[in-house]
Amino acid sequence: MPRRNKTNVLVGVLALIALIFLTLPIVALVIRAVANRAWEGAGDSAVWSAIQLSFASTALTVIVTTLFGTPLAYTLARRRFRFKRWVMVVIELPIVLPPAVAGLALLITFGRRGLIGSLLVPFDITLAFTFTAVVMAQTFVAAPFFIRAAQIGFQAVPRELEDAGRVDGADGWTLFRFVTLPLAGRALSTGLILCWARALGEFGATILFAGSLQGRTQTMPLLIYNIIERDIDAAIWTGLLLIGLALIALITARLIERAPDDV
Repeated sequence: MPRRNKTNVLVGVLALIALIFLTLPIVALVIRAVANRAWEGAGDSAVWSAIQLSFASTALTVIVTTLFGTPLAYTLARRRFRFKRWVMVVIELPIVLPPAVAGLALLITFGRRGLIGSLLVPFDITLAFTFTAVVMAQTFVAAPFFIRAAQIGFQAVPRELEDAGRVDGADGWTLFRFVTLPLAGRALSTGLILCWARALGEFGATILFAGSLQGRTQTMPLLIYNIIERDIDAAIWTGLLLIGLALIALITARLIERAPDDV
């Protein structure tokens, strides 16, 4: 066999092994769910409570990220300042930070004895182990996905179009709303979807900073961790829901990326 053919066979075998490794666990989960009729346990109050809490917390995470992350992304895209690269590294650090470390950092900062949390105790304000802590943990680990995507989107907007808008008399907010934002809208939308998907699957930071209290802080990933030993079918069903939602998010993001330009 020629050397080129041997190389192609080797590459094909290695690629097949990688594909099987990455897809087989998902397939096995689906097969197990069908075999056990896992959906029959979907009426469990803990499952529905976790689903509702997950949707509520991730919705707030997206809102908070949009409100504060958009100005930050725009600043990083359009302003030059000292240590900008280091600032960008710190902002993106939660993406690769071990989840347990992220949760520990949040707890040390906002816990009752933390750097900021201790200052809130006299005002009877507690953040750790509350619903607010869930949103904070999700935002901490998920916001960088949106900020990075938004920054790239703002950088891609042609300056000539913005200059033309200024010549026509548009002020800063009008220019941003009707020119910059629509042109960067695809990147922002993709970033928000990825942010939501990451927040939906958040586990490590949440369990350390918010705990796993049913009906208060127990999201879907935390529910799986808590019930896997006593109700494997409910855990499988919850896992399938998370997989389905993540798949929808990825497909939607791909469709947005491939959508034809309107401008």
